[in-house]
Parts: sequence; structure tokens; C-alpha cells
Amino acid sequence: MMNPSLAMTLTLAGVLVANLLTKLWLNSRQVRHVAHHRAQVPAAFVNTIGLDAHQKAADYTLAKARVSLVDLALDALTLIGWTLLGGLDALNQLTLMWLGEGMGQQMALVVGFSLIGGLISLPLSLYQTFGIEQRFGFNHTTPTLWLSDLLKGLLVGMVLGLPILWLVLWLMQAGGPLWWFYTWAALVVYQLFVMWIAPNVIMPLFNKFTPLEDTTLKARVTALMQRAGFTAKGFFVMDGSRRSAHSNAFFTGFGAAKRVVFFDTLLAQLNGDEMEAVLAHELGHFKHRHILKMMATSFATSLAGLALLGWVAQQVWFYTGLGVMPNLDGNNSALALLLFMLVLPLFTFFVSPLSAHRSRQFEFEADAYAVAHSDGKALASALLKLYQDNASTLTPDAWYVAFYYSHPPASQRLARMAA
Repeated sequence: MMNPSLAMTLTLAGVLVANLLTKLWLNSRQVRHVAHHRAQVPAAFVNTIGLDAHQKAADYTLAKARVSLVDLALDALTLIGWTLLGGLDALNQLTLMWLGEGMGQQMALVVGFSLIGGLISLPLSLYQTFGIEQRFGFNHTTPTLWLSDLLKGLLVGMVLGLPILWLVLWLMQAGGPLWWFYTWAALVVYQLFVMWIAPNVIMPLFNKFTPLEDTTLKARVTALMQRAGFTAKGFFVMDGSRRSAHSNAFFTGFGAAKRVVFFDTLLAQLNGDEMEAVLAHELGHFKHRHILKMMATSFATSLAGLALLGWVAQQVWFYTGLGVMPNLDGNNSALALLLFMLVLPLFTFFVSPLSAHRSRQFEFEADAYAVAHSDGKALASALLKLYQDNASTLTPDAWYVAFYYSHPPASQRLARMAA
């Protein structure tokens, strides 16, 4: 019979290789498909999208695909470095030497791991913002604003993250055989709390929100919400143009306290009919309870994941097979948590088409709701503008869409709306 520790090591290696090969295959398909169709606008869009815009979208997609190869290699090397090459074990021993056993060492291990991971990914993040996004005219972020966002993000992460991290680690140690269930309950409450405070506490730290001043548009969207049976606390404009030329609209808050937020870039791109149609699409998500369904799925999968962690955390081979020597007489909560977070994405990637498909179906349902409660032609026009202004390719590969696209390609959405 194979040694369990060796079996864990071989499993990690096998799944990592399968993960890499699948992602490389998907990336190559996307690159070939987009490049092959770069020279000509698809027939369905020949009267609405210019060749220059189509080729810009293709070039933007290809540039991001090349960067994703670097990101893929970096992720794989980082994972191997933390596990089989002993990086996490070394960090654990270092924090034990400095702090000794206890909650302080457990917290330091997780915080140190997070900071090192952030530093490793920092250069690529900078290149994506000031290289790719800058080259294609989307980046409006200045180095000063970028640094300010980074520092604010660290501060918010400490204020909100450290208390829940302490609670999770304490429950893992003191919660008994059902610690994973108590931890899940605590995380559900925590996530709901963050969602509740985000509109008024967290988001204003990064963006400015001002009441919508366009009285005509405000009257239109108010009438739309009344027809659809929705209420909102207010309509706000977010200064998204400070950072990017990309645009969006979304809801925040719960119940009657919901806010409707428009990017200022969106208001500059769309007319009144199109704005109403986009808002109707967002209302469609609420009407069909898509957000609640996604939250329920997230909570259910997190419960299953924590139950699995509760089991593997008790297995010595889980640690040794991933390059870590656990403390046989002490607390390994932080080690178990970090190892689980490192390897779980390798396995969940292969079921990502299921969640992506579900998300695309939600978008179709929201489109249908918008067509029924607003001008369908205006929604189609708005979608075309958004695809064009965001440089979204009109010719993605079908398999790439299946794994990565949370929204259907433009051709599918417009064809479904027309039908």
C-alpha cells in the first residue's frame, strides 16, 4: 500500500499538472480563435461595430491572454514554493522561533503568508494597471492614487480581517469536533455584516458617491422601479473614471436600504433609454433572486469545504505530503488553513464551468426581464456600447467561455433577446 504522505504529494503534482495543461489549452484556444477573427467584424455586428473597435478588442484580449500566461506560471511556482519546496514550513518555523507557540504565532503565520503573497503578485498587478490598461486607454489611476488604494486596502484588511482571523483560529483550536460548523456560522454572519457596512463605510473610503443630479434620468429610473415593485434609498453616481474608463451599474445594501449606483463613465456613454434598460437588467437579478441564490450556493459550498478541512486537518499525511512538518503535540490550525487555501483552487477549477454556466443563465434571465420592462432595442444598443467601450472581444472561444465567462458573449445575448 502506498504511503499516504507520498500519495498526497503525487496527487498534488498530478492535479497541478492537469490544471496547468488545461489552462494552457484554454488560453491557446482563445488566442487562436480571437486572432483568426481579428481581420473581419462578425456578420451580426458589421453594421454596428467598426473594424477599428473590433481589432482593438481583439488586441486587448490577446494582450491580457499573454499576461495570463505569466500569471499562470507565477501561481504554479508560488504554490510549489510554499508546499513541496518548504516555503510554508520555513515560515512556520521562523514564526515559532520568534514568538513561540500560541495564538500570536498562528496569527503571524497567516499575516506573513498573506503579505509575502501580496508582494509576489505586486509586479504583475502593476504591469496590468500601468502597462496593459494604460496602453489601451483604460487606466486613469495615478501612482499616488494606486499607492493610496493599496494602503487603504491594507488598513481595511487589518481592521476587518484580523478579528475574524483570530475567531476562526480560536474556533479551530477550542471548538471541538464541530469547530468547522461553528466557524461556518461565524463566517456567514461576518460576510453579511461586511455586505451591510460596505455601502456606507468601506466603499466611500475608495470612491466618491454623489446623488444623481439628472432629474430626467432620476424620474425615469424611479418610474421603472415603481413599475417593477422595487424601492431604493437613493440613486448615486460613483467617480469610477478616477481609476478606469470601464463602466458599470450596480445595487448595494439590503431591502429598502438598497442604493442604485451608476459609474460616471456609464452616464457619459449611454442615453436615457439605454440607462433605463441597464437598470432594468439589474432589477431582473433581484426579481429572480439571483443574488440570494448565489449567496446560498456560496454558503453551502463553504460549509462543505470547512467540513472537509475539519477532516484533513487531523491527518498527518495532509501536512507532510504538502511539504510541512506539523507540530504533533501543538496547534496546527493556521498551517491547515493555509495549506487548504493553497490546494483547494486546483480541484475547484475543474467544476468552474458549472458555476460559470449558472451565472450566464442568470444574465439571460435578467436580460429577458429587462426586455419585458423596458425598451429591448435600447438594451441591445447599451450592451453593444458597453462591449465596445470595454473592448470585449466579439469572438471568444467557446471552451474558454465555458470555463471563464460569467456573462454570455455579445452574440449569444443579442440573439437570445431577439428571440
